[in-house]
Amino acid sequence: MEPSPADLELSPPERLAVLYAPRAVQPLWEGFLLLDRRLADAARAGRDPLMIQLRLAWWRDRFAQPCADWPQGEPLLAKLHGWEPERAALSGLVDGWEARIVGEDGGSELGKARIAAVCALARMSTARPDDAAVRRAAAEWLGLEPPAPRAPILPGALRPLVILRGMALREAAGRPGGPLRDFLAILRLGLMGR
Repeated sequence: MEPSPADLELSPPERLAVLYAPRAVQPLWEGFLLLDRRLADAARAGRDPLMIQLRLAWWRDRFAQPCADWPQGEPLLAKLHGWEPERAALSGLVDGWEARIVGEDGGSELGKARIAAVCALARMSTARPDDAAVRRAAAEWLGLEPPAPRAPILPGALRPLVILRGMALREAAGRPGGPLRDFLAILRLGLMGR
């Protein structure tokens, strides 16, 4: 699986969001975001469905193996080693992308898989995550649910989710962006948690 340089880079807002996670879980967030990007590229519309399934099957096979058995030389796999206890969530992400492309579910399975992966991140990030709040915030970030009148309360370890949700809601509301405005919005979300 030959990665392109763009596959291994987060966008500037994603990079800043990841920096607000505790240092121990920053690689988990980075790996999740990069994997989702890589799977989106593998399942890109216009590609031959058989080739999509072959690419996704490669990832599914990796996540069925213990991390120690993963091939060396794939930078993204190296970033995902910390996901060992939650490999099932990564496999679910692969299944969600496959269902979106070759199924007829309209992306609902992918949405569920992304939310499940964020919940797995929450379990690995904090001792007692509020699963309902994490699910709600993830669904709002992904545009699967309209924003609640009050933002879900999340622990500080999940500040990347707070930032990603907040930035997605800003974009959906059509608020003016730009590097400086985005930076200030991320700074506010990161420091205040809302």
